Amino acid sequence: MIASQHRSHITTHVLDTGTGRPASGVRATLEAKTATGWQELGSGTTDGDGRIGGLGPTQVETGQYRITFDTGAYFGSKGTETFFPEVVLGFTVADATEHYHVPLLISPFAYSTYRGS
Repeated sequence: MIASQHRSHITTHVLDTGTGRPASGVRATLEAKTATGWQELGSGTTDGDGRIGGLGPTQVETGQYRITFDTGAYFGSKGTETFFPEVVLGFTVADATEHYHVPLLISPFAYSTYRGS
């Protein structure tokens, strides 16, 4: 691991269920809800394994968060039409001592998620 890289408190993994492969090259942005709106904490692009390990800070507080995935650009780069140009996943960090993994399964016309480990 390169010294400038870190493991975010919140990580993600994107799989393309249409191809059965990791979704490489998906841009994602992590935001936290504040009293005045949403504040960006970090962003990144999925690697060859569909993962972003350094999406945001190494520690976050309890509260509401969301990750926005640019699925339209991903499918567009493959010449594939998609119904969802972006996927926004909102979730709650209830325990600031736990790691939060938020995977996304995508296909051109559907998506699914779950609380990962």
